[in-house]
Amino acid sequence: MDGLMGIGLVLALLLGAGGLIGLLGRREQFSPRWLLAAAGLVLLNDALLTRFYGRLPDLIPGHWNWEGKLLALLDTLAVASLPALGWTRSGLTLRQADLKAPLIVAGLYGLLFVGLALAFPNEPNTAETLAFQLTMPGLEEEAFYRGVLLLVLGQAFTGRVRVLGVDWGWGALLSCALFGLAHALGVSHGKVGFEPLIFALTAGPSLIAVWVRLRTGSILLPVLMHNFGNAASLFL
Repeated sequence: MDGLMGIGLVLALLLGAGGLIGLLGRREQFSPRWLLAAAGLVLLNDALLTRFYGRLPDLIPGHWNWEGKLLALLDTLAVASLPALGWTRSGLTLRQADLKAPLIVAGLYGLLFVGLALAFPNEPNTAETLAFQLTMPGLEEEAFYRGVLLLVLGQAFTGRVRVLGVDWGWGALLSCALFGLAHALGVSHGKVGFEPLIFALTAGPSLIAVWVRLRTGSILLPVLMHNFGNAASLFL
């Protein structure tokens, strides 16, 4: 029940904020149908990550949520295969439109997490933890948030403003906010909990990942950045 309440709150925030943005903006630049599609994708992603809120058996042993991540990733790949989206438009491609500036940004991003890892040492890790952090978070979350969801929300809000060499829209900002909420908002025993610091530390860096994704046209660098950021403290 807590899980359903949590995702219900996230969807209410998405539809409420998205609807308000659409009403206040130009009608021709807003598509309620695509906004509803984005909400449906968020709901399905959450259901798969949680194995339909614990109703599916956990068939992959271990401490980490391998099964939920794999189910969500497979769903994202299937959605990206739909003719209305496509893998290339979703950023699921190795082709890079531009690498010079994104590589510099990725390097600085990596140095930031090295500094954080040195400042805040982690507990001793296991082989499973290392394997998980080097693969699943970046693959699943970037494919969804910086791939399919970014594209769908971009269809919902087509207005763009060019900043730092890429075209930003409300969809990009909403995708970052949803990423932050996925980490910072939760419901436990019927009580809503929100961690502002966690929201800032997830939604903030996701703006960098979106910039890299838009600049390169691919989620490849965001995946590598994400997994390095997660695993840096495990090596240092």
